[in-house]
Amino acid sequence: MPNPSHGTPHIPAQDAVAHLTPDLWAKANRLLIRKGLAEFAHERLLTPKRLPQDGHYAVRSDDGTVEYRFAARRLSLDHWQVDADSITRHRGDAELPLDALEFFIELQQALGLGEEILPVYLEEISSTLSGTAYKLTADPLSAAELTKAPFQAIETGMTEGHPCFVANNGRLGFGIHEYHAYAPETAAPVRLIWLAARRDHSTFTAGADLDYDTLVRDELGEDTLTRFTATMSSLGLDLADYHLIPAHPWQWWNKLSVTFAAEVAQQRLVCLGTGDDDYLAQQSIRTFFNTTEPTKHYVKTALSVLNMGFMRGLSASYMEATPAINDWLARLIAGDETFQASRFSIIRERAAIGYHHRQYEAATAKGSPYLKMLAALWRESPVPTLEPGQRLATMASLLHTDRDGNSFAAALIEESGLAPATWLRRYLEAYLTPVLHSFYAYDLVFMPHGENAILVIEDGAVNRVIFKDIAEEIAVMDPDAVLPPAVERIRADVPEDKKLLSIFTDVFDCFFRFLNGTLADLDVIDEDTFWRTVAECVTDYQKSAPHLADKFRQYDMFADEFGLSCLNRLQLRNNQQMVDLQDPAGALQMSGTLRNPIAPYAP
Repeated sequence: MPNPSHGTPHIPAQDAVAHLTPDLWAKANRLLIRKGLAEFAHERLLTPKRLPQDGHYAVRSDDGTVEYRFAARRLSLDHWQVDADSITRHRGDAELPLDALEFFIELQQALGLGEEILPVYLEEISSTLSGTAYKLTADPLSAAELTKAPFQAIETGMTEGHPCFVANNGRLGFGIHEYHAYAPETAAPVRLIWLAARRDHSTFTAGADLDYDTLVRDELGEDTLTRFTATMSSLGLDLADYHLIPAHPWQWWNKLSVTFAAEVAQQRLVCLGTGDDDYLAQQSIRTFFNTTEPTKHYVKTALSVLNMGFMRGLSASYMEATPAINDWLARLIAGDETFQASRFSIIRERAAIGYHHRQYEAATAKGSPYLKMLAALWRESPVPTLEPGQRLATMASLLHTDRDGNSFAAALIEESGLAPATWLRRYLEAYLTPVLHSFYAYDLVFMPHGENAILVIEDGAVNRVIFKDIAEEIAVMDPDAVLPPAVERIRADVPEDKKLLSIFTDVFDCFFRFLNGTLADLDVIDEDTFWRTVAECVTDYQKSAPHLADKFRQYDMFADEFGLSCLNRLQLRNNQQMVDLQDPAGALQMSGTLRNPIAPYAP
């Protein structure tokens, strides 16, 4: 039976929390404290002391009465590979159970958690722990089995969120029944709710060779469109006077039906019910993959849920330029020999739509969550681009390890039959080379983390890489770059000494650090081989572009060190608005420097 109050599947109250058992909770707490010790030590919020008796490390609470002890390997980029099973908590001679909430209270001062931030952060930690406990109930797929699984099984099979953020699955706003309905790891099919929005209150924009009528007909189909038209006619309304907007069901039940009540009452917004296609939530929680017709577009929706430092809304005004930005970037990539040689591509955000609530727009400042409650965009699916024998996987999967500690990346290497360094080099040519070329040739930077990249796998090896989430995540850092007017908003004023952090932080520290740690820990690739292979990829790219020699000297990939930019420090300081999106560089939290692991291999 549907739950009429929320539009989500009915789950008996006791079954909804079946994953919250003492055993699973203890495992989840241990895993989260392991990550906290590792990442807070990396960001120099904690300074573990070496214990002389056994070589373990110790961290003491703010008041010195509680001590955490653990075994760890320290790897390049000051990466702490902490053994979760080794962690113990002590007060005097007594050993205490591990409790993640106590961990943050005991270390509140060291972590810089303010009095107002702490309880909200603890709520995010509680939600993250609950999600981990749920994931631990799933039938365990081995890493090798997961590599052969369908694209969306891999997407929903990830057991860890962002590798750096400790509180990475907050999703504050979801009730437990909504978690079961909408969290990616629950893999529940979702049908989007469709709203008709008066055209004088909504804005639709599309990329080249696409118009509103074509998009809506292709996405919804004639039967659904006929039904929606009839619903409007029964109200004495003409669908031709409206745009259709897909909405996240949570957003309709919890926000739009209440906060936009005046718009509904005056029929500026009309709820038409659900569409007929099933979708699956992606790791980003507000983007959906069409499982009924995988070749159709992804749909990205506004979702007023607090997750990992931001309210996950979408701005109607911000969406307007999205298709033009994507078309501009697609043309740039198509016309560039280096991008083409790497078989690099993007999946374009082809159309966007937003609703303008006139009173909220008059009453609030730019950036307000009230301006981000109703918008959506359509993004291409990568499925039609596949050739026979190819399959898809989120790049985040390369950091995945199963319950026995086996690595997804290692399983791919084994399947490929390639030497590990050869496999790594192919991956780097598909992923790192386009990132480097974007920076040096165009002053263009992406947000190239694991969730924003899709791997095309062939015989276990990475054939090519597809980037997504373009319009919200890219920036051009050249103040003199000539950009079309519609693309102007992606220009960013970044200090010279911070520009290369787009690679050193986002690629080296926030992805390669973990991939190296996993592969080194399993003796798949030793650290020297890993970073030498990265350095060779950089060197060979630079040799291929001698006309950029001055830029290579100006922004030196082989510098001895680079600044340590700390992501958790941002969230610990303000977990509801980590970064001013108008000035992302100005919000960076730096803490000294890291030794550049490819510096020893400079040409």
